Amino acid sequence: MRVAALMSGSGSNLVKILQNPAHGKAYKVVCVLTDNPESQAESIAKQYGIDYEQNDIDAFYRQKKLKKADLSVRGEFDRETVKLLRPYQPDVVAYCGYMSIASQELVKAFLGVNVHPADLSLLDEAGHRAFVGKHAVKSAILSGEKVLRSTTHIVEDTVDGGRLLVRSAPVAVKLPKDFNPKNDTQVQDVAAEHQNQLKEEGDWVIFPKTLQWIAEKRFEEDATGALYFDGNPVPHGVELT
Repeated sequence: MRVAALMSGSGSNLVKILQNPAHGKAYKVVCVLTDNPESQAESIAKQYGIDYEQNDIDAFYRQKKLKKADLSVRGEFDRETVKLLRPYQPDVVAYCGYMSIASQELVKAFLGVNVHPADLSLLDEAGHRAFVGKHAVKSAILSGEKVLRSTTHIVEDTVDGGRLLVRSAPVAVKLPKDFNPKNDTQVQDVAAEHQNQLKEEGDWVIFPKTLQWIAEKRFEEDATGALYFDGNPVPHGVELT
């Protein structure tokens, strides 16, 4: 299975995907593309002998004289990304710490898989996913969650809103005895510590495993889009224990 990787920062998730024994057997990363020329993408590509592509999102918005939060032109930006990826004929695009919100131009062009540092099967009182966005770990801790999980999901219309693939084994929340939820500095430190642990025990485990299982065709979908794993329905994703 041919995989194109998108990344914006350190690329730690990509490195784990490349180091997994399934790489070169079940799946192969054929290119890495970054939206940030200051990322580690080029260095990783050189180290692993992978083709490198760049589509600088800051430069794009400077040229447009618009703020990056303006999503009205994101489709135009993503059309260039799609153009750069097409020659590699990827079966899957892995979002490895890719910080730009993908427009429909990119979402519809390729099957995308992302990893998120939260249990996306958990819902709030309104029935929406409880812990989305970049502060998911902090929000889960402040909400009183006793364990944390990472989740891989299909990249779809809503940020962190795609169908669930795999949920990691739980990571216990361990708060200091003097934990004060009103102490912002302490909360940030505790959240960062847990997020680092979750990355190691969650993201780095389930992202390569998800790609391997997709390559091995263990995931299927029916006419309604419902997902199955080894023939069994998995509405909340495959849960690792």
